[in-house]
Amino acid sequence: MITLRNLSIVRGARVLASDVNLTLHAGERIGVVGANGCGKSTLLSLLAGDLDAERGDLDMPSEIAVARVLQDTPAIERPAIDYVLDGDAELRTVQGALAQGEAASARAQKALARGRAAHHGIEQASLHDKLEAIDGYRAQSRAASLLHGLGFAFEEQTAPVASFSGGWRMRLNLARALIARSDLLLLDEPTNHLDLDAIIWLERWLAGYSGTLMLVSHDREFLDATVRRVLHFDGRAIVSYSGNYTAFETARAGALAVQQAAHAKQRSEVEHLRRFVDRFRAKATKARQVQSRLKALARMEAIAPAHVDSTFRFRFDPPAAAPSPMIVLEAARLGYGERTILREATLSVLPGSRIALLGRNGAGKSTLMKALAGAVSVLEGTRIEGRGLAIGYFAQHQLEQLHDHESALQHLTRTDRGAREQELRDYLGRFGFAGDQALAPVGPFSGGERSRLVLALIVRRRPNLLLLDEPTNHLDLEMRHALTLALQEYAGAVVLVSHDRHMVRTTADELWLVADGQVVPFDGDLDDYRTWLQSDKPERMSSSDARPGRKEQRRIRAQRQDEAATRRRPLAAAIRALEDEIEALGDETATIDRDLIEAASGSTDAGAIAMRQKRRAEIVARVDALEQRWYELQDALAALG
Repeated sequence: MITLRNLSIVRGARVLASDVNLTLHAGERIGVVGANGCGKSTLLSLLAGDLDAERGDLDMPSEIAVARVLQDTPAIERPAIDYVLDGDAELRTVQGALAQGEAASARAQKALARGRAAHHGIEQASLHDKLEAIDGYRAQSRAASLLHGLGFAFEEQTAPVASFSGGWRMRLNLARALIARSDLLLLDEPTNHLDLDAIIWLERWLAGYSGTLMLVSHDREFLDATVRRVLHFDGRAIVSYSGNYTAFETARAGALAVQQAAHAKQRSEVEHLRRFVDRFRAKATKARQVQSRLKALARMEAIAPAHVDSTFRFRFDPPAAAPSPMIVLEAARLGYGERTILREATLSVLPGSRIALLGRNGAGKSTLMKALAGAVSVLEGTRIEGRGLAIGYFAQHQLEQLHDHESALQHLTRTDRGAREQELRDYLGRFGFAGDQALAPVGPFSGGERSRLVLALIVRRRPNLLLLDEPTNHLDLEMRHALTLALQEYAGAVVLVSHDRHMVRTTADELWLVADGQVVPFDGDLDDYRTWLQSDKPERMSSSDARPGRKEQRRIRAQRQDEAATRRRPLAAAIRALEDEIEALGDETATIDRDLIEAASGSTDAGAIAMRQKRRAEIVARVDALEQRWYELQDALAALG
């Protein structure tokens, strides 16, 4: 049990939270949320022992083992798998003692000191027993499994640490923290450097972790899957809520509703979102991903009240008229020099398209985005850009291209020289740059602040095509929510790469899979993608390691697919029957509408008109009932995977 009594969390001269009283029980799974800079990481540093409490008490059992992710990785030649194993201190201690004992035993044998050699034999046996007790003989296998789950190919596991980029070194540090024997695991934004495949794997791994987990994350779906208690930095207080992140939002919405001003804002926000959802429902097709987005949008009505006090609130101005098609790639080979990343890439972006790209890190998603943006040239094939296309391209490298000595206001003035200063300052305020912060140099800005500024600059240009490559990295939950809302009503086209599943669910109508050097439409939604990752996705191993189990794996997969097909068949047949009836009723409605139009200009009997109007009302009611049943059957079909 860990107890915080009258604790103050301080950074520099700034008090982030005061009079904090909390009890953390063994085995709890706790999410820590709040705005950027509120003190979440400082709280983790206190628990890790990196900082001392300036006021109040922090009581932790002296024997508690704490694991956390290192922020720096030395550029060393040590193999990646050995670097990860170094995180298991007890394993390395036993292995070191065994090595020393074996060396001493060899010396004793050489000197014919038989009694001493026997003594060493007893010590060695004891150490081998301890190694077995801590599962040390499987340590190499456990480390390889962690690295594989986090996206490292088999041959990469023995590569030197220095050969990896910064993001992949952070994955090594995460694996090192996971392999450590810990009672308390502290994770600060662990998904920032992971792709969706690795995030899903990490969720499953954390589900089996037996210690106490404290997690800082801005990914709502990851929080929902991993935590059962939420600590919210609210002003200078830390408020505890039971349940996952969705439960926290619901409870917080109820607390805010007590405040009359907040309640009025809640009603307005929910009504605004409901009108949008109703409009979207009226024009939505029945494609699986579109229906997935519709359900996600409907769920947003429930969480909207929890964010009425957010300082971030913006919308995209209507873009200029868009060409159709906007961009076409035809048989395009994409890559760098002689290196091919994607081959025969063929796709069109049309006005109103809402596309999300899926695929592991390194598969070519960012390369495809650069090609769409015109930032790299196609090596073969064609890229055709429609006349009047205005691209808003967000990528992580743009954060480094900001001028550190200039302010947010100076950056925005360069984008819109004709606007009044007050108008620009009001605009920046909606992105969290209020007052003096709009005038401060951007050099000391955090990653989240830089991301917000780049987004503000892009939004101001009124693009008709948004290309967003991981726009939520470094953004806190409130800013992510504001961006998600803005994207709902954005009238232009969107192509999105994001490991934030909530944003993908609420933004995309089409999913495209980037894998094995190709770009292909993905027929399904994110839940289908999760199933695909767990079944059909080829293992990232050497061919020799993957070969022995392939035949059996194919047999099991085929058996599962046959069983699923048997269960899906009657549902699919019922869905087709409903669609046929809805289509027939639609044709009948069109006929009635034509008759009514002709009747309005002729001398048709009033009774006949009334009969047609009555029949039309019956059809509308019947179609509503059929569509409701269609949604129910689709949900049942989705549940089968």
